[in-house]
Amino acid sequence: MLSYRHAFHAGNHADVLKHFVLYLVLSYFNRKDKAYWYIDTHSGAGMYDLRGSEAQKIGEHLHGIARLREADGLPEHLADFVAHLNAVLPATHLYCGSPWLAQSLMRPSDKLRLFELHPSDFTLLDNNMREAKLGRRGIVKQADGWQALPALLPPPTRRAVVLIDPPYEQKQDYSRAVHALKDAQRRFAQGCYLLWYPCLSRADSRQLPDKLRQLSPENYLRAELHVHAPRQDGFGMHGSGMFVLNPPYLLAKQLSDTLPALCRLLAQDAHARFQLDHQIP
Repeated sequence: MLSYRHAFHAGNHADVLKHFVLYLVLSYFNRKDKAYWYIDTHSGAGMYDLRGSEAQKIGEHLHGIARLREADGLPEHLADFVAHLNAVLPATHLYCGSPWLAQSLMRPSDKLRLFELHPSDFTLLDNNMREAKLGRRGIVKQADGWQALPALLPPPTRRAVVLIDPPYEQKQDYSRAVHALKDAQRRFAQGCYLLWYPCLSRADSRQLPDKLRQLSPENYLRAELHVHAPRQDGFGMHGSGMFVLNPPYLLAKQLSDTLPALCRLLAQDAHARFQLDHQIP
């Protein structure tokens, strides 16, 4: 089942949270000279045209990245994030996927491994990464990222950031996420693992964070941004979360400094809120 196309949702509140956390994590990894790998199991198209028919159909970016770009007086880390996006995107009507953001932050010695199964999105990803001139830094494959991840762990560098960002269009994606992270930890306990998930009314979504916390109760971070109250009919995504295993020690402070402002900026009703809990050695 490959019906999900992220182009319809590019630049929305969930993208902003996901990419902001990824930006902070990769910036932290760049503090050390030693090289690292970035592994993206569900890469999408890599970059999105916000003037395209898909993005315009719903217009979710207008309540997401557009609000950040128009805001004044952003907290330092958010301001740096927006400035970086504006600097690395070829045009203002474009928005990055995680692969484009990652390659813009990584150094010549670092490696990218990007996977996308959807044939149309893979073609776009491949073309976009050619524009990025990854060269020997990156490998882009049309493959199932769930299946590809185990063979890459541990990486030769013994440093890695892994982003798992499935569409959750299949119910088993929730259990797959837990099993994938459990297996990844067994293979490479030192890796930094980032999992994006939707905040929905359904039980699978509400129970996921607790299941993830059990994988690493002494070394995790959970950040959620809820932009409006759950719908009365129970449908729709009212927020999203990022769960990080082995988070950088600075990440909790950086998010506590910025999530209040991000919540105010992206709120769609009076019930908007954020949640941040963590246990970092």
